[in-house]
Amino acid sequence: MSLDGRVDDLSRERLRLSDEADFDEVDELRAGCDAILVGAGTVRADNPRLLVRSPERQRRRLAGGRPAHLLKVVLSASGELDPAARVFTTGDAGAVVYVADGARAGTERRFAGAVTVDVVAAGDPVDLGTVLADLARRGVRRLMVEGGGAVHTAFLTRGLADELRLAVAPFFVGQRDAPRFVRPGVFPQGPGARMRLLESRAVGDMAVLRYTTEGESG
Repeated sequence: MSLDGRVDDLSRERLRLSDEADFDEVDELRAGCDAILVGAGTVRADNPRLLVRSPERQRRRLAGGRPAHLLKVVLSASGELDPAARVFTTGDAGAVVYVADGARAGTERRFAGAVTVDVVAAGDPVDLGTVLADLARRGVRRLMVEGGGAVHTAFLTRGLADELRLAVAPFFVGQRDAPRFVRPGVFPQGPGARMRLLESRAVGDMAVLRYTTEGESG
């Protein structure tokens, strides 16, 4: 995020917040996870691939009996996603789209030709407990949640994140309506239940802060 807590600006082009050193560290984090999760808004706005970039890390995963890339997870209440988006057409581990119950049939028709994409009804509205239970049944033990703001807020307000990694870029966006890292909500962590700082350091020109959400009250 930027110094003023923004994860994008209002232009049509994606705002580059990270530098190469931070991108590489995030790639290492991805390589150690089983799945990566984003919301539908991120898919539509950024058209990400969500791949492990480093060939060496891909080889390491394959040598450990895992796919070279992660299982991709998309949350979408409506299921109105483009099957040609890169998140669904790249990688070797497939994708799961979790939709509201009433959107399952239409989404399955939309993805009928995508054999590596599973569509799962997960409540109405989509329930994160249902999503996580289904991912656990698929063998996911470590899930990386990359956003956007609505997804961050949903996981954090429900106390479903074990660790929070913030990379702060050394500039301001300064636009009132630019997307924030989180949206308003009731968070378990507050002045009386602080998170615990595990690490703070420089990565390139970024300040990286790592917290455990299991802090101490007081």
